[in-house]
Amino acid sequence: MKRIDLNCDLGESFGAWRLGDDEALLGMISSASIACGFHAGDPGIMQHTVARALAHGVAIGAHVSLPDLQGFGRREMQVTAAEVHAMTLYQIGALHAFARAAGSKLAHVKPHGALYNMAARDRVLAEAIAAAIKDFDPQLRLFGLAGSYLVSAGKAIGLPVVAEAFADRRYLADGSLQPRRHPGAVITDVTQSAAQGLALARDGSVLATDGSVLRMQADTLCLHGDGADAVPFATTLREALTGDGFRIAAPAAT
Repeated sequence: MKRIDLNCDLGESFGAWRLGDDEALLGMISSASIACGFHAGDPGIMQHTVARALAHGVAIGAHVSLPDLQGFGRREMQVTAAEVHAMTLYQIGALHAFARAAGSKLAHVKPHGALYNMAARDRVLAEAIAAAIKDFDPQLRLFGLAGSYLVSAGKAIGLPVVAEAFADRRYLADGSLQPRRHPGAVITDVTQSAAQGLALARDGSVLATDGSVLRMQADTLCLHGDGADAVPFATTLREALTGDGFRIAAPAAT
């Protein structure tokens, strides 16, 4: 049977402020990338999200970010490779503590927002993230944009790498994600998003903004838990995939 991972960015609430319907989404995904306090989340939210993910049998990973709570980690910053290595290691360690206390362990690491996009196009930053992951646990999987420096940096040092694609984002002709500041960069039509996700999983292809067809490997599809239509989007995408014969399973699953 064909197989694909569905991962979602979760645990992005903070204090008394709540974002997204994590509980509903956990019932539809196979991997959860949990905020580690730098762009969202706090100790209580992290602990709760880890517990709920484990209750649903969902693999857990650290969603590491630039230190930017106010900007939700989506604003680029001038950072050195050493700083990126340290902040990545710090956040992995924080989430690991909650996973270990719950009798489990992390399965993957995925950069968030601006850090993700910066490392996708900057080899030095990608190598810093990969090195931090390997320094912590060389068995952790690195989730990175398909065809980017994140994937090649992880492979170069022997990390297990998971190539990620997006059902709800537009792609530029070079395979990068269209910046969110551009109109139409985020696909808001649920049916259209599900169709793109299915094409990525089944055919390894996606239509770029210039009309060209990009070929890319998609080991995991990302769902954004902060969107207003996150739950119906996840439902529609999952139904499209399972209807086409896909089994939804985390990369670590057998």
